[in-house]
Amino acid sequence: MIVHQASAVVIDGRALLIEGPPGSGKSSLALALIDRGAILLGDDGVVLSAPDGRLCAAPHPNTAGLIEVRNLGILPFPHAGPDPVPVALVVVLDRQAPRFVEAAQTVLRGGWPVPLLHLWPESQALPLRAELALRHHGLV
Repeated sequence: MIVHQASAVVIDGRALLIEGPPGSGKSSLALALIDRGAILLGDDGVVLSAPDGRLCAAPHPNTAGLIEVRNLGILPFPHAGPDPVPVALVVVLDRQAPRFVEAAQTVLRGGWPVPLLHLWPESQALPLRAELALRHHGLV
């Protein structure tokens, strides 16, 4: 098991890891996706493992069910877990994200390969783009 700094939500039984530098909007994207029906998995930290040879994420026990909502503080939310959820995609919030991509990159997380896309964080359509990224580039 490895503690990994990322926020994460569950959409249709698959985990979406949200990475980026501090202040890039990881928690805000997670919150927007929760508003669209996703389930909180972890905010700013998850536990990675590969129980059946596939990368999975679970809530960190110290922060399970908590998310930082800017200007309001750390608030409790319904959350997934404690069972690990298969990781389908990593999105990195990046102001230098390319405008077009033909395919997701592959990155290692916890020693396991997973698709990765960079998303421009300053868009009202960011939650929709994250869902589309998961649908078109995420592992099944």
